[in-house]
Amino acid sequence: MERTDTSCALCGVKLKNPFIAASGTFGFGREFDRLYDISCWGGISVKGLTLKAREGNPPHRIAETASGILNSVGLQNPGIEAFINDELPWLAAKGTAIIANIAGGTEEEYVEIARRLSDASVDIVELNISCPNVKEGGVRFGTSPSSAARIVGAVRKACRQPLMAKLSPNVTDIASIAKAAEEAGADAISLINTLTGMAIDARTRAPVLANVTGGLSGPAVKPVALRMVYETSRAVSVPVVGMGGIMTGEDAAQFMIAGAAAVMVGTANIADPMSGPRIIAEFEKFLADYNIKSLGALVGSLKT
Repeated sequence: MERTDTSCALCGVKLKNPFIAASGTFGFGREFDRLYDISCWGGISVKGLTLKAREGNPPHRIAETASGILNSVGLQNPGIEAFINDELPWLAAKGTAIIANIAGGTEEEYVEIARRLSDASVDIVELNISCPNVKEGGVRFGTSPSSAARIVGAVRKACRQPLMAKLSPNVTDIASIAKAAEEAGADAISLINTLTGMAIDARTRAPVLANVTGGLSGPAVKPVALRMVYETSRAVSVPVVGMGGIMTGEDAAQFMIAGAAAVMVGTANIADPMSGPRIIAEFEKFLADYNIKSLGALVGSLKT
């Protein structure tokens, strides 16, 4: 049987397939490359980058939950300059699209990181707008259309690469925030980031995570993620990249049917370090089994 061409373009960037390793679950790819050739991915969204190195939150930082995990790693990373100098040259030789996920506490930090990446061999910048906005007293950038538009607009002026806004699901109306980000200059939208949750040890009556709350990811969030991808894809004209509990090739197909042009795989990489190649192969088999000749025939094909 003829194999379906799964290559696609995201913001003008050619991907060999619509699968991207999600930020925060894949590091910079070095550990996974010891297990398999990471060039099998269409793209890799690297560990969230901040202006200066961060050690992250104190332990415990990970807690297992029913059908998922809670994490409060706290954006541990070596900082933007160390990424550009030490990690990027190695990753650029791997033959897959590179997406730099950036985060900051202030608008100025976001803008400066984007400026420093402008001449780097990064294909897309993913703007994580669910980080604390210190100047607004802890309000998150991505929780209102106005704040999302402001940060996207500011970074857009400094960013030479395509800009993808990564949205928080901890909001009332995801579609209005996505639309505001698009109007401010976002070339794509990725969602969802983690849902805020917590875990308690009943014996000690203490929170399991040192930071008390953390981000919930994994299969437990998939129904919420599917709904938000569906709503967002109907509200914007730019590509939507979906994520949230994708553990199988069929899960990925569901996100594309809901409207995602590409997908990110996150928690699956933690649960099973070999899940990437498996999920990609399962997706290709799904296309063959149902005689789907192109990705275009799948994306946004939900029958309502």
